[in-house]
Amino acid sequence: MQPELATLLDRCPDLPTPPGVALRVIALAQDPKADLNATADAIGLDPALAARILRIANSPLFASATRRPPETVSRALALLGLNAALTLALGFSLATTMRGGGQVAAAREQYWRRSVLSAMAARLLGEDAGLDRPEELMLAGLLQDIGALALMQVLPERYTLLDPGPPGLAPLARERTLFGSDHAEVGAWLAARWNLPAWLQDSIARHESGPWDGDAALSCVGGSGVVADLWMQAGTPEQLRALAAELERRTGLDGASTARLLERLSASAPELGALFDVRLDDPRDVRAVHGRVQELMVVRNLIEIRNAAVARRELEALKARTQDLTEQARRDPLTGAYNRLQLEEVLEREFRDALEHGRPLSIAFIDLDDFKRINDRHGHLVGDQVLQEFTRCLAGHLRQSDLLARYGGEEFLIVLGNCDAAAARVTLERILAEISRTPMALVDGVPLYITFSAGLASQGGGDGFASAQDLLRAADEALYGAKRDGRNQVAAPEG
Repeated sequence: MQPELATLLDRCPDLPTPPGVALRVIALAQDPKADLNATADAIGLDPALAARILRIANSPLFASATRRPPETVSRALALLGLNAALTLALGFSLATTMRGGGQVAAAREQYWRRSVLSAMAARLLGEDAGLDRPEELMLAGLLQDIGALALMQVLPERYTLLDPGPPGLAPLARERTLFGSDHAEVGAWLAARWNLPAWLQDSIARHESGPWDGDAALSCVGGSGVVADLWMQAGTPEQLRALAAELERRTGLDGASTARLLERLSASAPELGALFDVRLDDPRDVRAVHGRVQELMVVRNLIEIRNAAVARRELEALKARTQDLTEQARRDPLTGAYNRLQLEEVLEREFRDALEHGRPLSIAFIDLDDFKRINDRHGHLVGDQVLQEFTRCLAGHLRQSDLLARYGGEEFLIVLGNCDAAAARVTLERILAEISRTPMALVDGVPLYITFSAGLASQGGGDGFASAQDLLRAADEALYGAKRDGRNQVAAPEG
């Protein structure tokens, strides 16, 4: 980005700025010690945000995330999960920066409607692609064009001269001519200024230019804006054809799949508009557009489409089978946690990285207390249910960068990258407290609670190990000490 534009943006008093609660949520999202209580307290400072989190936990759009209607923010966060709740709260709080008036009020409102539709389109595309963490795709879809809003705010007169060009096709070249930069670059700059996560900065920077091949999440975000344009655009057949072709280029969706996706977006529009407090057109008005999109895609060079579709389906099916087999080989079939094969690979890599860059690394050996008694008293089916629920709860309290693996039986191991001994102990003790008061199963209507013992070992901060295996042995010895001293505790190597 040209220095002159960066200076202008930096000095603009009306540049979109995250509200205080958003800054707190950003910090929590990157804090390994963050928990549901801290998140609930932060969200509770903004009554409007708290109401939206409660509403989304009860919303049909997120019905799969809930078991019974929550009545408090803490309960809503527990049902949504910590990572999902932080992501949704961040999206809702940052959304306030995307509203407003000024000389380009109409354009800002149009971008706001498109951003909301893009958020849901990114989620739907991610669901179709089988991707995890749909809330992160929603956030990326919502914020992908934040740079355009910044350009509108800082140079409104010049922005009105921007020829939109073909609908759905990013005017990056035209923006660079007018501003010396484009909205994707400005958006990434703004995201970095707000200290948003690196993956979100990268998504904003590349959502219009790709490359999308091999990056399914970026493909979903890059395609989401085009889906929103199709939903909003009742243009000429040529314009619709250009949009549909661009969507196919970014996501691989053919005409029939695109039409079905638009119908699903239409069905979610009323609830989506209510959640984000934005007026979306009546979905009935766009059904004709959906039909025209499908027809246009079908009649476009039938032989070429058929051949390309067959080749693409075969390739995607092969990729999917390969990915499934690769992932299955890395996962424990009962709990879904990673297995020892994947653990050893990651631990060796993290250990080398910690030594090379001088970063701390902690690992924790975890063993469920008295698990044999559960199997003996209630049977192995209940034992399996306890292992599955324990894995789910444990994973929900870890960072995305942490690795959770089932070591064998009721033993698990956590790899905490860039985490020193003190922070790791705080994290493990917090998790132990949460697990001990969370039922792992219901037996004849009675909740079943468990505790665990953990052995913690850390590389860095005065503790040095010659190899990853030495670090592993130290954690194992610490686990033995925790169980010897009464269980239900976190222990570290003596010395």
